[in-house]
Amino acid sequence: MDAFTAGLLQRIRATETDLTRARETGDDFLADVEQAELDDLHRLAAEHGVEVTTASA
Repeated sequence: MDAFTAGLLQRIRATETDLTRARETGDDFLADVEQAELDDLHRLAAEHGVEVTTASA
C-alpha cells in the first residue's frame, strides 16, 4: 500500500470516528461538516481507485 492510499484510508477512519462522536453528542452542525468531509474523501478514493470498506459510506 502506498503512502497516498494509507493516508487516505487513515483520514476516512478518523472522519468516521469524528462523525460518530458528533452524532452521539447531538452536534448537528459538526455532524453535517464531518459527513461532507467523509463524502469528499470517498469521492477522492473512488477517483483514484482506492477501495474503501467501512461501516458507513
